[in-house]
Amino acid sequence: MAFPGPASIVIRSKNDGPLIGATLKGVYNQDYPGALEVIHIDSGSTDDTVEIIKASRPAKLIQIKAEEYVPGVVLNRGMREASSPWVVFLNSDAEPAGRSWLSELLAAAESSPKAGAAFGRQTPRPDCQAVFAHDYERCFGDRRESKNWDHFFSMVSSAVRRDVWEREPFREDLQYSEDDEWSRRLAGKGWAVVYAEKSVAIHSHNYTLKQACKRAYGEAFALAALPGVSQNQYGLLRTLVTGNAREALRDLGYCARAGRVKEWPHAIAVRTAQRWGKLRGFHDGLQRYRQEDVLQTAPA
Repeated sequence: MAFPGPASIVIRSKNDGPLIGATLKGVYNQDYPGALEVIHIDSGSTDDTVEIIKASRPAKLIQIKAEEYVPGVVLNRGMREASSPWVVFLNSDAEPAGRSWLSELLAAAESSPKAGAAFGRQTPRPDCQAVFAHDYERCFGDRRESKNWDHFFSMVSSAVRRDVWEREPFREDLQYSEDDEWSRRLAGKGWAVVYAEKSVAIHSHNYTLKQACKRAYGEAFALAALPGVSQNQYGLLRTLVTGNAREALRDLGYCARAGRVKEWPHAIAVRTAQRWGKLRGFHDGLQRYRQEDVLQTAPA
């Protein structure tokens, strides 16, 4: 590995008491030869998350109020607080799957002089519902579909190159998809976004229908802020009818392969909630960001 100094790891948390202990155990059990600089940014936890963090004696613990949390603001602060040339970000509910998680992530990050970011593989927890487990297979599985998508990146277990970030900091006006916007911006300027397949973290969520809709709304709202995005990205027929049918068939295939066909109706309900959120979020985002463009370009 090229740099022998301390590895900076920034962990964001909020009410992850049941999971953060295993995450920290995995972090401090890494085979990385250098020292670890572990920095926590907690967003108003009300459970025992902060007590668990303090017991681990981190290099820094920064506490902010829950209402102050804006992803880009927190990510930029994490970069400023850290000291390494590559800064690792790990969600507090993402447990390193082995002792080589960190070394493999940093090795991938340094594999190319044009690498501006790297992200690791994620595997779902045993209790992950089929519809969400299917998403992890598509994004991170052995035959992952994401390698054929126009772009894919995840901040959950990732590394950010400091000198690239200094030129391209995270946007601080997005509540969702700030990592997608940032990594697309890097790729558009010639920096590589590297997939560290051998760096594995255990991470998944079982969202309710309301939560699934809300997340999809926020991500689509943020997508509308990207330059060059077509106003026809999400249409009623394409999104709710043909898109839903296509995903239902894909989910059925996954459920059949995994022996989880009984979960297929739940998958259909989740996809419908997600697509309704996407439809509403994108069009609301267009109104917001297109209006800003008009105001910025209007003559004084």
